[in-house]
Amino acid sequence: MTSSTRVPEAADMLRYLAQRLLALLPTVAVPLVLVFLLLRLAPGDPAAILLGDSATPDQVAALREQLGLNAPLWEQFGRFLGDVVTLRLGDSLFLGKPVVDVIPDYALVTLEISVIALIVALALGIGLGALAAFRNGRPAGRIATALGIIGISVPQFVVALILIVVFAAWLHWFNVGGFVPMSKGFWPHLRSITLPALSLGIAESAFVARITRGAILDVVREPFVTTARSLGVAPRRIGAVHVVRVAALPIMTVAGLLVASLLSGSAVVETIFGVPGMGRLLLDAVGRRDYSLVQGIVLFTGLFVIIVNLLVDLSYSVVDPRVRLGRKSA
Repeated sequence: MTSSTRVPEAADMLRYLAQRLLALLPTVAVPLVLVFLLLRLAPGDPAAILLGDSATPDQVAALREQLGLNAPLWEQFGRFLGDVVTLRLGDSLFLGKPVVDVIPDYALVTLEISVIALIVALALGIGLGALAAFRNGRPAGRIATALGIIGISVPQFVVALILIVVFAAWLHWFNVGGFVPMSKGFWPHLRSITLPALSLGIAESAFVARITRGAILDVVREPFVTTARSLGVAPRRIGAVHVVRVAALPIMTVAGLLVASLLSGSAVVETIFGVPGMGRLLLDAVGRRDYSLVQGIVLFTGLFVIIVNLLVDLSYSVVDPRVRLGRKSA
């Protein structure tokens, strides 16, 4: 490849990145605006919650004035936009710390659990889906298909309860509710987040299995697969090299979508297992009407989902050489 061809490709890459970022911005902007409005329209006064039941109306009114909650909604929205643009995000009302200092510790725990869960979901889901597709119509394929259908109907908290009963209550391999920070040792820490990660990963693997099965079955019916068979190419090579490569694109798209699903699902699982992650922090912040903290978590989650989906888009061209910056060659 010459330098003259690399320059246009770099320009195409930058243009593609700019277009994708503009297209993904609503992913953050719309939830942020909705969260801002819903928090303020929902019942519940953060000043009253912060002061407790023994506070007098005058004390509540004074704190509302101090916190700027008596300002018109448009003025509060202007301050909110200014905080978003400058990434200051304000202070947490109940933790008494800047939101940008609160989120990283909780986000790191959630990201650890989500990464392990994503690996589990992809490994189990792709394996089960491939088995269902390549053994379609046979007993193994029917069992794999049935497991995928059953798995989709089982919510994450049910999977979590099953794992608690089997691995904590019966086998005593894990403790429940005993989160161990990384500073107290890698293995104890990993052991404390294994069940939450498995709960999320196993629950999402059924969806991956269904998408994988459908993608592979679509590809095996393509003319190029029939041609390869007629030319005497070994079935194992057709499946491993040609079918899986093309079928990988929709699976990669699902992996990007799974990130958002895992982050949202972490709220329930972290609460069940008593893990101090971002999902549990969000539930507590919503209950306390901690406006700045809720908005900060939503912003962080939205930006993370945008980055992951952008990386997935860029990886398409690596998996399938026909894909170049969102275009297919003739």
